[in-house]
Amino acid sequence: MPTNPGEAGDLAAPLAAKARVPLRWQTVRRQFDRRAARLPTHDFVLREVSERLVARLDCIRVAPGRILDVGCGAGGSRAALSARFPKAQWLGVDVSLRMLRSRAGHGWSIAAWLDRARARGSHRICAEAAHLPFADATFDLVFSNLMLHWHPAPHTVFPEWKRVLAVDGLLLFTCLGPDTLKELRTACAETLPRSCPMPFIDMHDFGDMMVAAGFATPVMDVESIRLTYASARDLLAEVRALGGNPRDDRWSRLVGGVHGRALHAALDRRRDAAGRIPLTFEVVYGHAWKPMPRSARESVIPLDRLRAGLAAKRR
Repeated sequence: MPTNPGEAGDLAAPLAAKARVPLRWQTVRRQFDRRAARLPTHDFVLREVSERLVARLDCIRVAPGRILDVGCGAGGSRAALSARFPKAQWLGVDVSLRMLRSRAGHGWSIAAWLDRARARGSHRICAEAAHLPFADATFDLVFSNLMLHWHPAPHTVFPEWKRVLAVDGLLLFTCLGPDTLKELRTACAETLPRSCPMPFIDMHDFGDMMVAAGFATPVMDVESIRLTYASARDLLAEVRALGGNPRDDRWSRLVGGVHGRALHAALDRRRDAAGRIPLTFEVVYGHAWKPMPRSARESVIPLDRLRAGLAAKRR
């Protein structure tokens, strides 16, 4: 862990170069605003990973009074977090206003009505993850599901999360790793040589970012989720709904005509024994704690006690 601001800066400098991706949060916001209506029909990965992330709290002793859900979208994780911590106040943040206003796929069922009724004490705020509109040490748990990989400068997010966490507060998050969409990446490399795929950062770099930000005992691990699709059209619709490619330097043309047919054919060639097209999502899990400030942790020994100890040793 960094022992002084200079050391933290020395660690953060190479991380900044590695972490920056050709994105702008304004572009990410615009794309998710456009996709807010269709995401509820393509949110299996979001829901599944959220359930797995919440389940990890079984092994962590924490009793938060306030929970901040960063990148909450339509609030899909709120119900599970509120059920686990019924006395905690949940607050969601997302950069997309339309995502905040959507209903996470809920219809007008009685169960959905009751869920919204229970959520009346909760709040959602449109804000950017590296510039949160909260005072220092406001939250006991910062929770973030599949958001961090969309941020243009993730190394700037961890210090902000640490700032709003109380001492001994917990950070718990997921993001996508480099093997995500590897089948689609390979197909694009074969058929769309001018394409610029979305880059994903290695979990070890995220661990280094947490250390540079001053988090204590960071833990990182990874697993893969493999989905299959009946057609290339279905696969591409899922990827577009989940976020697509918000790179500013991406190929600006619509993929259609010869290029579109070639991409579909390349995906079709990857069908498995069951005749379905696979797609991999590498999911990175991370958690860490906000430690007490170093100056407060250093023990203070009175001078007279030191003198007494030295005198005892001389005898």
